[in-house]
Amino acid sequence: MEFSIKSGSPEKQRSACVVVGVFEPRKLTLPAELIDNAARGYLSDIIRRGDMEGKLGSTLLLHNVPGTLCDRVLLVGLGKEKEFREKEYCSALRAAVKTLNETGSFDGVVFLTETGVKRRDVGWRIRQATLVAQETVYRFDRFKSKKDDVRRPLRKLTFAVERRNELTPAEEALAQGLAIAEGVSYAKNLGNMPGNVCTPTYLAEQALEMAKELGLDCQVLERSDLEALGMGAFLSVAKGSHQPPKFIVLQHKGADASQKPIVLVGKGVTFDTGGISLKPGAEMDEMKYDMCGAASVLGTIRATAMMKLPVNLVVLVPTTENMPGGAATKPGDIVTSLSGQTIEVLNTDAEGRLILCDALTYAERYEPEVVVDVATLTGACVIALGHIATGLFSNNETLARELLTAGEEAFDRAWHMPLWDDYQEQLKSPFADMANIGGRPGGAITAACFLSRFTKKYDWAHLDIAGTAWKSGADKGGTGRPVPMLAHFLLKRAGKID
Repeated sequence: MEFSIKSGSPEKQRSACVVVGVFEPRKLTLPAELIDNAARGYLSDIIRRGDMEGKLGSTLLLHNVPGTLCDRVLLVGLGKEKEFREKEYCSALRAAVKTLNETGSFDGVVFLTETGVKRRDVGWRIRQATLVAQETVYRFDRFKSKKDDVRRPLRKLTFAVERRNELTPAEEALAQGLAIAEGVSYAKNLGNMPGNVCTPTYLAEQALEMAKELGLDCQVLERSDLEALGMGAFLSVAKGSHQPPKFIVLQHKGADASQKPIVLVGKGVTFDTGGISLKPGAEMDEMKYDMCGAASVLGTIRATAMMKLPVNLVVLVPTTENMPGGAATKPGDIVTSLSGQTIEVLNTDAEGRLILCDALTYAERYEPEVVVDVATLTGACVIALGHIATGLFSNNETLARELLTAGEEAFDRAWHMPLWDDYQEQLKSPFADMANIGGRPGGAITAACFLSRFTKKYDWAHLDIAGTAWKSGADKGGTGRPVPMLAHFLLKRAGKID
C-alpha cells in the first residue's frame, strides 16, 4: 500500500473517501465540522437523527456528500473526548482502515491523524497510524490455494496534518513507521510459517537473503562450528532433531567502528515438542511460534537497516528444533555451556534458556553497549501477565527504564519484573553448577535468573514474549511484537526521536 502526507481542507480532497471523526455523544471534530459547513449542515442532520452517536470504533459511510470533491465521507466514532488516548486512537484508525479496505475505496485521506492525543506529537500519531494501517490489511495466505481476496482493496492512504510546518516531521515519522511496519510484517510472516517449512536452515537462508538485500553482514555457524566453540548447552537441545542447528550472526554497521554495538539475541526454536519432557498434544501446533524471539530480532534489524539508523547493531539467533528421539537429551543429563558452567537438565522443555545462555556468552566478544534477548520463554509469564504485557527483566535499571519507555512510546508495552538474588536459590543442583528449572513458583523469574548467570560482563535485559508473540483462537497468528518496542528503543538511542 502507498502512503503519503498532506495538509489541506477535507472538503477539497479529491479522493475515493475522506475519513473524519465524531466524538460521543454526536460531536463533530474540526475536520468533520469543515465538511459539515461546506455541506450546509448535512453531517449535523445525519448525526442528529441518531445514525452516528460517536461510539468508539463505529463507522458510517456516506456517498455524494454535497459541497465536497470526494466520492465518499467516512465518519468514525472516537468515543468520549475526555477518554481519547493512545488505545482509542489506534482503535479508531483500525476501524477506519478496515472499513476502507472492505468497501471498495481504492484510496482514502485520513483526518483522524489531526486529532490530538494527550502527550503525543504529530510524529507519534503518524508512526502509529502507519503501523495500525499495515497491521489491519495484513494477510498471511501463502499456503491457501484460494486467496481471501478483498474486493477492490485499499491501495493508497494519505494522512492529514493540521499545519504545513508539521509536514516535514510527519514525513520523517511516516518513513519510520513504514520501516517498523515492514519489520513487524517480516516477523509475522516468519512466525506464521509452518514448522516443516520454517526450519533452522530456512531461517538462516532468510537471514542471508536479507543481508544481501539490505547490505548487512551475515555469518551462519554450523554444527561443527558450535562444537568447536563448545556450545554444549545449545547443542544439547538439537540432539533429538534431524534438522541441523544454525547460529545466525547479522550485523548492521551504521555508526563508527569505535561505537560499541547493541546486541539483540532471539530464541529460534522452530518447533518445540518439549523433547523427552513431551508437551501435551492440545494446541502443540502453536509451538511453531517458539521462534518468535528470533523472528522479532530479525524484523528489528530489517527495520533498523531500512531506517539507516546510525547505530551498530548485532543480531544473534541460535536456532534449532526441540524433538524427542533416540539421541535426545534426557532429564537428568548434565551439559557444559560455552561459559564453562555446567547445567543439570531436569526438564527438556525448558530448552530456550539452554540455547540462549550460549548465545549470551557468545555476545561477550562484541564488548556490547547493551544486550537484549527476546524469547517465548515461559508459560509462567503468560500466567503472570496474560497476553497484554511482555515480561521485562534486567540487571540494569537505566536499561530497563529505556525499554519500558520505548514500549509505552510504541504502544507495545512491557512490565518490569523482579530479578532478585533470592530466587537464585531455586536453581541449585546437587550435581552441577545449576539446574535448568527452579520449580513452578516464580517460573518466569527463575528462568530470567538462569539467564542472568551468563550476563555478568555487560548490561542486559530479557524480554519474555510468551504471552505477546502470537494470538490464539479466531485471530490466530503472530503479532510481530516486540519489534515496535525495540525499534523505538533504537530510534531513541540513535537520537531520531525525543
